[in-house]
Amino acid sequence: MKRRELVQYAGGSALAALGLGFLPQLVQAQASPSLRVQWLGHTCFLFTGNGRRILVNPFRTLGCTAGYRLPKVAADLVMISSQLLDEGAVDILPSNPSPLYLYEPGVYPINQTLRIEGIRMDHDRVGGKRFGTNVAWKWTQGGINILHLGGAAAPISIEQKILMGQPDLLFLPVGGGPKSYTPEEAKQAVQVLNPRMVIPTHYRTKAADKDKDRCDLVPVDQFLSLMEGVPIRRGGDALSLTKDSLPKTNTMIQLMSYAF
Repeated sequence: MKRRELVQYAGGSALAALGLGFLPQLVQAQASPSLRVQWLGHTCFLFTGNGRRILVNPFRTLGCTAGYRLPKVAADLVMISSQLLDEGAVDILPSNPSPLYLYEPGVYPINQTLRIEGIRMDHDRVGGKRFGTNVAWKWTQGGINILHLGGAAAPISIEQKILMGQPDLLFLPVGGGPKSYTPEEAKQAVQVLNPRMVIPTHYRTKAADKDKDRCDLVPVDQFLSLMEGVPIRRGGDALSLTKDSLPKTNTMIQLMSYAF
């Protein structure tokens, strides 16, 4: 992958500088905040809410992602879990306007209303010796607490659990292979985090049919079969959520589909 400068710093707007920054807050207060989530394939999602577009894990098309369309979408902020080609292909993205890029663990106060936290995890089961570091991204958008685990493969430690808290919306790798949770490990992560809604990611789909020999993932059904008693809702490649639309107690699974 071509190297490019991944992190930029964006200053305050001219509106805020003039002391008029309260106007957007007044408009937002009149309606309940909402979040639109669009699945672009594999672990790549576009989040739209609070006047901001956030893209996570753009990819190259090979192996398990061979049959997806390249996620060439415009975004204000791009976060990647690693610089592997299936979740860190930032060179495919439009460069005008240039987004803010985040790729390392840490705390990023973007502005007064958006704080991004990148939590370090292992990308394999051998202490990161094979695939290095995976960054799990945590933030709040549209009033919803989001946790995207990227390509996590190691169990969640006590320290990581404290940082992650209890997410409203959990993006969870479930397809196994050497660099993400197996269905059994994914179930354990759900038990640890107790999210309100789980969206499975990183599993085998028809996208792998074009390069079958290079995809070592299993289908999502293997994870779903382990989650007996957990409600499963099936939908398209996009959904709109508010805090109130999420389950009040327990956990549900939202399975998204891709229009091949």
